[in-house]
Amino acid sequence: MKHVDPKRAKRAALILALAAGLVLAFANRGQFSQQALQAWLAAAGWWAPILFIALYAAGTVLFLPGSVLTLAAGALFGVLPGALYSLTGATLGAVLAFLAARHLAGGWVAQKTGGRLKQLIEGVEAEGWRFVAFVRLVPLFPFNVVNYALGLTRIPLGSYALASAVCMLPGALAYAWLGHAGRAALTGDADAIRNGLLALAAAAALMFLPRLIRQFKAGLMITPEMLRALQAEGSIAVIDVREARDFDGETGHVPGALNLPLGELDQRIDELNPWRKDGVVLICRTQVRSGQAARLLARQGFSGLRVVRGGMLAWRELGYPADWTSATTENAGATDRA
Repeated sequence: MKHVDPKRAKRAALILALAAGLVLAFANRGQFSQQALQAWLAAAGWWAPILFIALYAAGTVLFLPGSVLTLAAGALFGVLPGALYSLTGATLGAVLAFLAARHLAGGWVAQKTGGRLKQLIEGVEAEGWRFVAFVRLVPLFPFNVVNYALGLTRIPLGSYALASAVCMLPGALAYAWLGHAGRAALTGDADAIRNGLLALAAAAALMFLPRLIRQFKAGLMITPEMLRALQAEGSIAVIDVREARDFDGETGHVPGALNLPLGELDQRIDELNPWRKDGVVLICRTQVRSGQAARLLARQGFSGLRVVRGGMLAWRELGYPADWTSATTENAGATDRA
């Protein structure tokens, strides 16, 4: 009898259960209304808040419209309790969808993605909670889709959950207030609430986009783990922009790195021509000088630049090996390849 891998069997069962839930949810989507929800919860008595939170979480995973749930919460429970219950359910559902994507498809996506898509994912991962906050505050991004999409990145679960909860609070309060105000006030107040949320989104975009643009122009921030993966793939140059004494100093340097000090980079930029397109990873002791080097290279037409977050200090904290070989040897290697 053929042996069945328990992990694969469990994953297959979860995928089937999720698929069945999605089919069921879409088949009954027409019956999902604020009036029906309010009638059902009103009959639940003391269990209504718990049932509502569970339903909101399940609805988030199954792509049911969250606005209907939040409006109903305001009408049934009041503004503040309704917003709290909605926020709890939405956060729980967002976490469940995030985990489902990460454990059911994350490994496959990591193997299949490459090129620009991989760069985009790395950029999102480098921004971490800031990116989560941005997509939660800007209502242009579909809430249910974003939950699954972010699960395919390596953003930490804690950062994802906390940023989601905090940045979904304004929307939860707004929609709970609308639901509490009732149908009579809905027509007159909906535009004001919507405009307020759009203003908040615009403010978030103004705060976030300049940083994002600078990040893409001056180099994506990557972790030491990402650098190890890139080195395993080959075809990149790891450029350490510290002085030679630091390159061979107490922290050592990344094995295979080339030493091009920041002060000499302008004069020796031709040595990096083989990696002008998507091939340069910059590192220093922390990330200050490597960030400066990335901006300098970006002005010279280099693209796909990446900067190691935390630099050599982060590399060593993770226990990764470091070399203390002569910088002269590394520089000679760079010249030979140019």
